[in-house]
Amino acid sequence: MTQQVTRRNLLKMSAAGMAGTAMFGYQKLAFAASQKVVIVGGGVGGGTTAKYLKKLNPKMDVTIVEKNKQYHTCFMSNEVIAGDRDISTITFDYDGLKSHGIKVVFDEVTDIDTDGKQVKTKGGKSLAYDRCVVAPGVQFDFDSIEGYDAEVAKSIPHAWKAGPQTAELHKQLQNMKDGGTVVIAPPPNPFRCPPGPYERASLIAKYLKENKPNSKVVILDPKPKFSKMGLFEEAWERHYGYKTDNAMIEWYGSDGVVKVDAASKTVTTASGKTVQGDVLNIIPAQKAGNIAFKAGLTDGNWCPIDGKTFASTVKKDVFVVGDSSIASPLPKSGYAANSEAKVCAMGVYASLTGKEMVEPSWVNTCYSIVGKDEAISVAMVYKYENGAIAKVAGSGGLTPGKLNKEMRKREVQYAYSWFNNITADIFS
Repeated sequence: MTQQVTRRNLLKMSAAGMAGTAMFGYQKLAFAASQKVVIVGGGVGGGTTAKYLKKLNPKMDVTIVEKNKQYHTCFMSNEVIAGDRDISTITFDYDGLKSHGIKVVFDEVTDIDTDGKQVKTKGGKSLAYDRCVVAPGVQFDFDSIEGYDAEVAKSIPHAWKAGPQTAELHKQLQNMKDGGTVVIAPPPNPFRCPPGPYERASLIAKYLKENKPNSKVVILDPKPKFSKMGLFEEAWERHYGYKTDNAMIEWYGSDGVVKVDAASKTVTTASGKTVQGDVLNIIPAQKAGNIAFKAGLTDGNWCPIDGKTFASTVKKDVFVVGDSSIASPLPKSGYAANSEAKVCAMGVYASLTGKEMVEPSWVNTCYSIVGKDEAISVAMVYKYENGAIAKVAGSGGLTPGKLNKEMRKREVQYAYSWFNNITADIFS
């Protein structure tokens, strides 16, 4: 991005779906159609990578292996939980990607033979590849909270992978009595969508204010601070009486949930405090998707990558994109994954053609709806510098702290426009 980027211009660009990458710095080159790219995971990272590989070379043999026939976006799922959006609006199929000539195999990947260059599935398939892109999202570290596991999560949902649990959490809010308490337990860093738990608290409080005004939301957070904290707290004060005796939102930092008693719907925090709720939303600590561990792509809980191409630094001819990768200072967000995937596509293309990799850049914008006709946002542009991903000084920024109701209302429309554009960019 050569021109100076102001936050205002960046937000307009983000709403229009313009990613900050040099995606088309290459001229398209024809090469043998027999060269195969297999992509593990059909979410934001995997779907975007597939589509942009086909843009770079329509003859490339690109296959996505995805367990589910539909994908639910995590972004905007908090509106579904609060009853402001139908779940159908965050549900996408793979027909658009197929229309680009991308093969989609609905199956579960059980192993990646990085020596033999084969992706193996539960259904018995062995898919040969020249390059493999792994985009498995996150898995949950259930061991981090006593009494909470995948089975308990069916009735005490984390709803941090959108879909059935999103609908379940909404149903529980509907069924909760007026005067009830919703307990939200955010995870420790790093995790998918850093502002997400606090937007969720805002929208649940909005729902309660409109439908069950004697109720409240209690946030038990292991962290001493969180993304966009000042903007959230100021909005909570105006909308939900935060820090007053009648607060509809209470936040307690540096004291996360360490134990859950599902039968009594009681949680215990690190300090020993117990809180009983009518609806519990427990979001566990997160790590790279399970297949990344099985394939030997991890170092600790996440996958190290070459920031310039997103190639794995531990396995040859494998790339890791999206939430599972170590791409800091890029956050683990949907827009970051979309931006990373375009760079990853260029990296795969360069490795197959022998062309020099172009100098990449990335953009991230995250909107959070905090009340009726009000949203806040954070935006940033990133570059590759001195062998690492780095923020571009002076780019992006936060929604101004001084309240401007018309600006905050426009941020809601920017958020919806961004959603429409990014989902079209991925799935159409």
